[in-house]
Amino acid sequence: MKLIPRLLLLACTVTSAALPTGGPRGAPYALQEAIPQVPFLDAGSGSLSELPDEGRLPSLEGATDWLNSPPLSTTALRGKVVVVDFWTYTCINWRRTLPYIRALAAKYRDHGLVVIGVHSPEFTFERDVNNVLSASREMGIEYPIAVDSDHRIWQAFGNQYWPALYIVDAQGRIRHHKFGEGDYAKTEAVIRQLLVESGASDLGPGLANVDARGVEVAADWRSLKSPETYLGSLRTENFASPGGAQVGQARLYSAPPRLNQNHWALSGYWTMGKESAALDSPGGRIAFQFHARDLHLVMGPVTPGASIRFRVLIDGQPPGRARGADVDGEGNGTISGQRLYQLIRQSKPITDRLFEIEFLDSGAQAFSFTFG
Repeated sequence: MKLIPRLLLLACTVTSAALPTGGPRGAPYALQEAIPQVPFLDAGSGSLSELPDEGRLPSLEGATDWLNSPPLSTTALRGKVVVVDFWTYTCINWRRTLPYIRALAAKYRDHGLVVIGVHSPEFTFERDVNNVLSASREMGIEYPIAVDSDHRIWQAFGNQYWPALYIVDAQGRIRHHKFGEGDYAKTEAVIRQLLVESGASDLGPGLANVDARGVEVAADWRSLKSPETYLGSLRTENFASPGGAQVGQARLYSAPPRLNQNHWALSGYWTMGKESAALDSPGGRIAFQFHARDLHLVMGPVTPGASIRFRVLIDGQPPGRARGADVDGEGNGTISGQRLYQLIRQSKPITDRLFEIEFLDSGAQAFSFTFG
């Protein structure tokens, strides 16, 4: 794998860091099909062919901090089967894999499995260990977390994806990887095989029990036609406000009368930076013409600790039963931290819809839309 010196080229999708900005975001199927898979020899028994040797487990010494555990070294992990899971806490693609990672960690912990979450941040605020700690507690993550704020572990692996999973045998050799969502049964089968090879027994039948709820529920891939869209100047696409963006300066924006699918616009006084758009006065709006079951927005207050009220509309009306977990039926919500907010979860039929969010207070900072 290619070493990636700058994470800013990455998107929180199954997207290669080696690609230029504006690469194939929102194209998980083609990318996942291109990734080599370990074939099943016997679908009934779940036995696998001989697993390849993909190299030695790189050092974890680049971690800037550890959560839920003292620092772990490759020497201390020898004799254990290890799962290394690269994540960043606002990434929806990783978030939908989390129920499976939690379940695997819990089911096989006493059989010699060690799951390590390597938190390699995408946005600047994700470098704050307190944000990572708060998010991990909220998400119920109890396994060890290597805080990789300087991306040294990321670079040691030559990793290019969120989420990315590497499975290591008891001799410290990487035997399998998975980039992106899905293939959970195959991942567990690899873990079970390596545990048995290391001497574990009585693993129990079947797959780990998984309880996915809320934002962690799998995407409705058949209806998903909107890609992740960034609101900062460095990676934004399909920005439709007349006059375009003026980077680094406050400006009065307006929305056009109509938006094409997957186009977005600002209205009100905003300052567009490299990572985000920040609201300079109350009443500003963001509009997005989308096609998906779920709509999320990564956002937070410019001033840490501030609370910012907002209201969302879908086709000009309160969302009602189409509301996401972070708003009520009237579309009311509050920004209380820097995180991913689920704003819409609608039922079928899924069609093109106009989403709007109005901020009743100034100081909101919006980073990216994601969908499911």
